[in-house]
Amino acid sequence: MTHHSLDLKVLPKDFLWGVATAAYQIEGATWANGRGCSIWDTYCRTPGKVYEAHNGDVACDHYHRWEEDLDLMKELGIDSYRFSVAWPRIFPRGCGEVEPRGLDFYDRLVDGILRRGLVPMCTLYHWDLPQELEDRGGWPERDVADHFADYAETVLRRLGDRLPLIVTFNEPYCICFNGYYNGSQAPGRKNLRLTHHAAHTLNRAHVLAMDRIRAYAPGAKAGIVMNTTLALPATDRPEDRVAAELLMDWEDRLFLDPLFRGRYPESLYRHVPESMPEIREGDLDPVRGEPDFFGLNYYFPSYVVADPTRPIPLRLVDAPAGPRTAMGWCIVPSGLTELLLRLRDEYAIETFYITENGSAWNDVLEDGAVHDEERQKFLVDHLGAVIEAVKQGVDVRGYYAWSVYDNFEWTFGFAKRFGLYYTDYPTQRRIPKDSARLYKRIVEEHRTENLSQRC
Repeated sequence: MTHHSLDLKVLPKDFLWGVATAAYQIEGATWANGRGCSIWDTYCRTPGKVYEAHNGDVACDHYHRWEEDLDLMKELGIDSYRFSVAWPRIFPRGCGEVEPRGLDFYDRLVDGILRRGLVPMCTLYHWDLPQELEDRGGWPERDVADHFADYAETVLRRLGDRLPLIVTFNEPYCICFNGYYNGSQAPGRKNLRLTHHAAHTLNRAHVLAMDRIRAYAPGAKAGIVMNTTLALPATDRPEDRVAAELLMDWEDRLFLDPLFRGRYPESLYRHVPESMPEIREGDLDPVRGEPDFFGLNYYFPSYVVADPTRPIPLRLVDAPAGPRTAMGWCIVPSGLTELLLRLRDEYAIETFYITENGSAWNDVLEDGAVHDEERQKFLVDHLGAVIEAVKQGVDVRGYYAWSVYDNFEWTFGFAKRFGLYYTDYPTQRRIPKDSARLYKRIVEEHRTENLSQRC
């Protein structure tokens, strides 16, 4: 088993050690108790979109097994569980009629989390837009922001008194770019103008949802989760350095600038003015929308070169040779440190959580065990990168491993495994991998160090 040399005492005493999941990836029970259809239910049924036509109909059957899943988290020794609420469980058609059985499920779940002494971090939107809203235009349509705010209010009126940490959106970049630009995820559309309009609706929806959180969960800390790109020039050429900055504008400042500055990056109006949305009075308000914390998901950096033949003159290229996960993603732990420093310095962000970090490997279950050396190394190296950022003055309050167990990995179906626990899908057994034991040990050591410092 991997041994670590992490300087855990650098981390705050009340640092939250957690795991993260998303509703569509684990819950299953997609047609149970009045849940409506989501864009992922539809996308999974579109031929050729998802590996071997896998879908989330059963997934990890968490909807029926949540008690034992929470016991498993308790056993892991963590402090916090980040989960998401499925919008179609609450409003099967996206708006209008509320489904009380959906609220009942999350009510029981939150109580179960608290009963085990865990801190719930609730994500209001992790990609499962109700299909009926998509049929009416989806995220590019302004009114989806209003429907989202109403959905958020409905959830918060029921759960808000027990949620210390609330996230509005998970990964706006993926929602807009993968959903509406390159079509690689639900709903699978391909149009730059729709992408930027979706981004604007989402940025506006965040502001509206923050208003509702302040009103209906006044004791909560609220934020947003982004998989901010660490854009690196593929060469030392000045034009590639410019392209890397432009990629940050396009993929990240498209969401960061409205959030913190109330406007969009100037470069986008220069390159693609016809695709930019109309901004109305009050749409973007960095005062109302200011997050209490910033959730960062980090997996890998992006390498970019200039390409003057494209409307936005850049192109992503393969990472340099080096280690890669089973997803083909390059492994650059120092990128996490660099990204935290960049975000803190550019936007004066005070409080961070690492809300997702993890890796997929070709895990093999042998004699009831999974010896996942690579995942353990990935975990230790990236925790080391967090510790390095903390040493440089970044206020990181917690780390959430992705994921607690193997689950439905979007377009990769069940072919990719990110879990600390191995999911045996035919039996739904969760089997701890060596990485789960390592994570438990790290959490325990951090706790022990705090106790000895207090004595």
